[in-house]
Amino acid sequence: MNISKFLAAGLVAGSLVLGGCAVTREQSTVGQYVDDATITTQVKARFAESPVVGAMSINVETLNGTVQLSGFAKSTTESDTAVSIARNVPNVKSVKNDIVIRP
Repeated sequence: MNISKFLAAGLVAGSLVLGGCAVTREQSTVGQYVDDATITTQVKARFAESPVVGAMSINVETLNGTVQLSGFAKSTTESDTAVSIARNVPNVKSVKNDIVIRP
């Protein structure tokens, strides 16, 4: 196999491996993207288990370990509980609360 075919095969293989991951400009590695996705999944799962938090009303996004919560809560208690749940998920560095209280 000549060198150009070898390099082309390597590029194709590399793009197949990384093709499914949407690493953003602020994320330095695929591993960071996976960590953020794991955090988001864990926060959402804990919301679903909570009798206080309306899991379908609060959105969760994670970037570099910072969790952003948005959407609507019925009370300050629901909003505060959502923040508390998110803070207690492993590897969360900080929580940004953009939840709007709407009775």
